[in-house]
This record gives sequence, C-alpha cells and structure tokens, in this order.
Amino acid sequence: MTPGRSQEAGAEFSHRSVLLDSAVDFLVGDSDGKYVDGTFGRGGHSQLILGRLGPSGQLLGIDKDPEAIRAAEVLADNDSRFGYFHGSFAELGRAVSDAGWDQVDGVLMDLGVSSPQLDDASRGFSFMREGPLDMRMNPLQSPSAAQWLANAEESEIADVIWRYGEERFSRRIARLIVERRKEAPIETTLQLAALVSEAVVKKEKHKHPATRTFQAVRIFINRELEDLEAGLQAAVDKLAPGGRLVVISFHSLEDRLVKRFMRDLARGPRLPKGIPVTAEQEASEFRLIGKASKAGAGEVSENVRARSAVMRVLERIDNKQKSQGSA
Repeated sequence: MTPGRSQEAGAEFSHRSVLLDSAVDFLVGDSDGKYVDGTFGRGGHSQLILGRLGPSGQLLGIDKDPEAIRAAEVLADNDSRFGYFHGSFAELGRAVSDAGWDQVDGVLMDLGVSSPQLDDASRGFSFMREGPLDMRMNPLQSPSAAQWLANAEESEIADVIWRYGEERFSRRIARLIVERRKEAPIETTLQLAALVSEAVVKKEKHKHPATRTFQAVRIFINRELEDLEAGLQAAVDKLAPGGRLVVISFHSLEDRLVKRFMRDLARGPRLPKGIPVTAEQEASEFRLIGKASKAGAGEVSENVRARSAVMRVLERIDNKQKSQGSA
C-alpha cells in the first residue's frame, strides 16, 4: 500500500456519511492512535479519520458488503495507514487481532443500511424500486429475504415483523404472505411492498406502509441486532484506556440496545447490598460522554436519512490521567 489518497479514490466515495464531522471529533483523540471503522460503507468516515491521523496513525475498516470491501481496497491501495477486514463488526476482536493490534483507541459504528445499498435496486433493500427481494448485506450468505419468506412458518414471519419492525399489523401481513406464496413466489421488492400495503388497513401519515416490514425482514436476514450486541462487547473489550466507542443508530430498536449497553457499563458493577467493597471497586471503568446527539437542521435538509440518526459515545476511563489529576 502507498501513502496518500488519489482523486480517483475520492471520487469512488461520493456517499456523504451522517453526523460525519461530529462522530470523528468524538472518536479521534490521538493522531498516532489505532482506530476501527466498524461499518466502512463507502469510506466517508474513514477518509475523515485518516485526515485527522498523523503518519503513525492506523485505521482498520470492517464491512460485510463485498461492494464496500471493493471501495476499501481502493483506499488501502492509496493509503498505507489503512487496512480492511471483510466481515461483521461482531468479529471485531478477530479483525483487530489479525491486524496485529492488542488494543484500539477508538471504534466507530454507523448502523443500518447505507444509502448506496438502498439506491441499488438489485440489492433488494428498497420498497420504492423494483428489484429482486434479496436484502443481504453480504450476498454470499444465505438465505435471501425471498428464500426465507418462501419457507418460513406464518407464526415466524409474524413474530419477525412484530419484533424487529414493531408493526401492529404483523399477523395480517404474515397471513397474506403465506396465502399469496401458494399462488406464486414472492420474489421482488414491489411484490412484497404491494402485498404489505394491502394488509395494512390503517396507513401512517408520511410513511410508506411497507417501511416497518422491510426494516424487520432486513434486520432478521442480516442478524443485525445479534451482531450489534456482539460488536459492542467486542469493541469495549479492545478499547484502550482513554479510548472511545462512538455509535450512530437509525431506529429505536438499535438505539435502545446501544443506550442500555452504554448506560449499564457506565453505572459499574451491580453488587448485592451488604458486600464490603471500596469506592474504587464499585466505580466503573467507563463513562458516557455528553448526551445523545442528533443531526442539525442543515444536515437533515441535505440528507433526509440524517433525520432519525442518534449518536452515543462511551469512553474507557484512563485511570493514569485520573490519578495524575488528583495528585
């Protein structure tokens, strides 16, 4: 890999990441540190992180999507400080070890589906464009959304749509899917979107009736919440003292999980009453940095996806700095 970034690489990454500047401001505290972009996408955050790093700084990008990895290869060829790992951020521990690192100074996760994935009809994420009903972030893994819907029990489909989409008409949608697949396979995005629109008898204002169902099926197919739980734990396990975990969520299920995880770590160990412990033993190794952040009006006007973004930051406390400050 050679240092520097070419204009060609910059052109490759035209996607504008949500909460770009503020996320990197919170993340990078040491220009010579080691950082992980757990959701590389098209490299928006990674490029800005590299811009904040000095010659000795290093960055590792992780992504499930083969298209994202192709973009990562371009960046790696143009900047020797950057490496990549093809997989889920649930495998962050392995990815960091493979890079030869023991600890990292920061981890960034930008959750959910990216704009390039939504905009590519062939990926099957969007209910607004006709395409194969795929929804896999890694198309090499199985099953696709169409394959799962063709074989799953009605009760399982209803449970997934309710649990991951919080869709109150989940049973009606599941029943109609099972009825219609007997007549013909449900193989395209617009087929499923039309079917869901028919089943949802009360429409929400300014929201497509298929929004919740598509979200639910995508989350289930890609094991997004299971990967998130594993990825959060892997990230804090690898954080060096003073290191930060920055997470950007786009819907309430993700954000609730992130909020609870960070809050519980910041509270410290929950010990039974009456156990003789010192204040130091009760203290947490972690602290929350600021409150949850949202995109400003300017960013939302430029990128509607930013409207639902919520960013939370957790830091592993540097006890050396703490003791020096109190000396």
